[in-house]
Amino acid sequence: MKSSLRILATAAVLTIGAFVSTSTATLAQGRVRAGIKGGLNASSLYYDSQGVQNKNERIGFHLGVFAQAPIGEFFAIQPELLYTTKGASADYNVVGFNGKNTFRLNYAELPVLATFKLGQAVELQAGPYVSYLLNSNVNSNGDFGTGTSAINRDNFNKVDYGLAGGLNVYFGKAFIGARYAQGLQNIANSGAARTVLGNAKNGVGLLSVGFSFN
Repeated sequence: MKSSLRILATAAVLTIGAFVSTSTATLAQGRVRAGIKGGLNASSLYYDSQGVQNKNERIGFHLGVFAQAPIGEFFAIQPELLYTTKGASADYNVVGFNGKNTFRLNYAELPVLATFKLGQAVELQAGPYVSYLLNSNVNSNGDFGTGTSAINRDNFNKVDYGLAGGLNVYFGKAFIGARYAQGLQNIANSGAARTVLGNAKNGVGLLSVGFSFN
């Protein structure tokens, strides 16, 4: 986990550095922004399995950095590098045994968003993302036992991708944002995972707060 976070932090520095070093021609069209952001996630996995009921979102978080390169007065490209949690929880009732399982899938994620500026304070954003699975586990609480167990990442597709869209509202250098991201890649990779998850894909809503350094 610590090594994964170190790799993510190094990539974050490189991402910010690349965009702060944007060409003079691009800078002349507007101000390059770079900053940090984080907040809450509510994630879902839409899967169908016998004995599973009361499917609920997994409440988690995201944290990372962003850079924004303006292209003209009303348009910009914003890449981000985030550590983000995904997954879902559900109750089970199997041959009289009851409990709750929470699938936890944690990713390093790179969205690249087209940003449309509505005045000085409001931005609309949309674009693709790609993410890499850092680790996976399941938390159980019920008749089959209580605790957290690691799940071999080979059960899942390590690369996820999809589309994201939302908006930011700035208050000076600080902002709040809301976004929804829908995965297009099936999560399950192995036969055992497909038995439980079927064609499940990630879906996550994000509520963020952030700060631009410039």
